[in-house]
Amino acid sequence: MERYLALLSFGPDGWGDELLAGAGVTISIALATLPFGLTLGLLVALAKRARNPLLRGVATLYTTVFRGVPELLTLYVIYFGMQILVQQFWSWTGLPGSVEFSPFIAGMVALGVVLAAFSAEVWLGALNAIQKGQREAAAALGLTRFQAFRLVVLPQLLRVALPGLGNNWMVLLKETSLVSVITLQDTMFIATRANVVTKEPFLFFGAAALIYLSFSVLSAWGLDRLEARTHRGHRPRGALR
Repeated sequence: MERYLALLSFGPDGWGDELLAGAGVTISIALATLPFGLTLGLLVALAKRARNPLLRGVATLYTTVFRGVPELLTLYVIYFGMQILVQQFWSWTGLPGSVEFSPFIAGMVALGVVLAAFSAEVWLGALNAIQKGQREAAAALGLTRFQAFRLVVLPQLLRVALPGLGNNWMVLLKETSLVSVITLQDTMFIATRANVVTKEPFLFFGAAALIYLSFSVLSAWGLDRLEARTHRGHRPRGALR
């Protein structure tokens, strides 16, 4: 037991500080990915409701591809493929030096485009749940389409979509472990390295599991509070007056 505690301690002889830093990277990339993925997902959902058939087709193709391709493959394609494209573009411009593609940015983009594909379906379902009369009433009041969306549709959209988006966030937290394969020093990367050095897989992978579980429990608590807040003052349809 003393040996295990020493391995998890902070300082030069323990891995506690490295695990803490890895947990910081994990939550950082998740928080950076969330607004990017949800915003892109909303745009894709709006495109799937567009009158233009070409726009609808592109949006449908996007969700089909990124929901069907493994996240790890998407990560590899974006990290290695985009780095090659950037290097070729840099050489074409004739500028000196080279460009390094950050693993953090690559991970954020890869996880973000996948999150967007799944959240687009949640946004789309929420948009379909809002009655058409809401938009017609906003137009009758003289609101522009943007004002109607911001003031009338979006508040209701967030309330309806929040449970599904919350599930997307929980999945995203676990998928951040994939970025360890592109050498980003997150929780999983540190746990794997500690296991290689100490030959204690149960200790360090168990510690990593506790870190992810802690993030999930805190997220579930926060989502419950947020959902309760969005439903404040809302009376379900059919409720007694």
